Amino acid sequence: MTASRLLLLAMLAQSLSLAQLLNPQDIGQPPTTSWPTYNGDYTGRRFSTLRQINPSTIHSLALQWMYRISNVGPQRGVGGAVIKSTPLMVKGVLYFTIPDHVFALDARTGREIWHYDWKDQGGHLVGNRGVGMYGDWLYFMSPDGWFISLQAKNGKERWRKKVADEKMQYFTTTSTLVVSNHVIVGVGGDAMDVPGYLESRDPETGDLQWRWDSEPRPGQPGAETWPNATAMGHGGGMTWLPGTYDKDLDLLYWGTGNPNPVYAGQGRKGSNLWTCSIVALHLDTGKLAWYFQASPHDTHDWDNVETPVLFDAEIDGKPRKLLAQAARNGYFFVLDRVTGENLVSKPFVPLNWSKGVDKRGQPIPDPAKEPAVDGSLLTIPAGGGTNWLPPSFSPETGLFYVNATRGYSLVYLTDTDERPEGYGGSARSLWSEHALEAIDYKTGNVAWSHAYPTAGGFGLGGPGILTTAGDLLFTGDYAGNLVAFAPKDGKILWHFPMTQSLSNGPATYLLADKQYLVVGAGDTLFAFALLDSHD
Repeated sequence: MTASRLLLLAMLAQSLSLAQLLNPQDIGQPPTTSWPTYNGDYTGRRFSTLRQINPSTIHSLALQWMYRISNVGPQRGVGGAVIKSTPLMVKGVLYFTIPDHVFALDARTGREIWHYDWKDQGGHLVGNRGVGMYGDWLYFMSPDGWFISLQAKNGKERWRKKVADEKMQYFTTTSTLVVSNHVIVGVGGDAMDVPGYLESRDPETGDLQWRWDSEPRPGQPGAETWPNATAMGHGGGMTWLPGTYDKDLDLLYWGTGNPNPVYAGQGRKGSNLWTCSIVALHLDTGKLAWYFQASPHDTHDWDNVETPVLFDAEIDGKPRKLLAQAARNGYFFVLDRVTGENLVSKPFVPLNWSKGVDKRGQPIPDPAKEPAVDGSLLTIPAGGGTNWLPPSFSPETGLFYVNATRGYSLVYLTDTDERPEGYGGSARSLWSEHALEAIDYKTGNVAWSHAYPTAGGFGLGGPGILTTAGDLLFTGDYAGNLVAFAPKDGKILWHFPMTQSLSNGPATYLLADKQYLVVGAGDTLFAFALLDSHD
């Protein structure tokens, strides 16, 4: 082949790359002129390097537009739906979801560009966290287990692939994670005692590349933590929130859910791997590199799917590649993400269900605090110390931020059979208090805490969090306000009353040299920016 021919092909390849709406390599960069994935980038930190909105300018922050889903019309059946997805913003277009629906909006004005409507066949309409994007294509999980690819420019369906059976009570609420030529898909489900798994799918065709199962098979490593094959087959360990990724190590980090049956653990004695764990998987094969189990033999329905946040920092005087998680069970963990070695295990809310930690830093459950027919009293609320809405980590303060819940609950055992099924118990919160907490990653100590005066309508650990290089932290309180805090000390700098409490993780981006802040509250998406001098 001639040199001129090679040059022509190289120029053509470059032009095709430039024509793409999103280069997959851009997802690994700090989000500035886009917000290209659920957490903004692969780290899960939800930290933006943008500084235009800062303590000096925050009082000029004003509402630019709002988009209410119910305006589409009651015939579509979406009135009153809650926006749990974090919108993607690529090339001036916002993409977000609710169950059965994908929307594309003009990021400057909030004008609807297109709307995709899916007719599911009985899926659970509990929520949807958003879409993934690869080039000119979007990837959406329907409530009834379909993995669907859309054209980003017009919302037209490219193909669909079945990844989970809704008749087995699986549900698919996650935002897909696009890494290189892999689209990572997780599943949820508790009621029918089904096993969890994570899949990698081809972005071109949707075909399966690999599948990692949340429970081992008989004879495999980890099988010794289950009493028998039947218990393993009921499994659990769902993968219903997006994970994170380290491109240098080429490892995916994912949280897994609770084991089944829920609450009733008498038929599954043992630690029940790989449920309630953080796992590190090789991207190209799905093979397990290491694991850390946050709640061995969980009997409290404490899914460990909360975001595993990645950052590089010193600990014990040494630079380390770290992973931090504020877990639903009330513990804050810091791990070496190369090896899985535990460095910090410390409660961030009061708890009495554990007797301390073992030599790996994993909590040791107290059998006296397992669910009982007449109830067991826990010094932690029924929903745990936090829930699925995303935390944030600021490399500028060295603090990990989480909306936490303190409280008391009673946990009951309702199925006393030796082989219980489904939900074998329940929990009832007695009292709870919500607080925004800033945690020192080196020690696990709470550096500062802001207790919210009212719980409002939230019961799941609070709204999501965003921190910025503009020295701001954005989240929501429980009285329906969007609030900006000073991330160093928790001082409130600004607030905006919204129609409902914040229901997703905030995102920010730069468009036409203007920094926008986008948040979801109930059925409405809000966009804020600084007022121009002539406004």
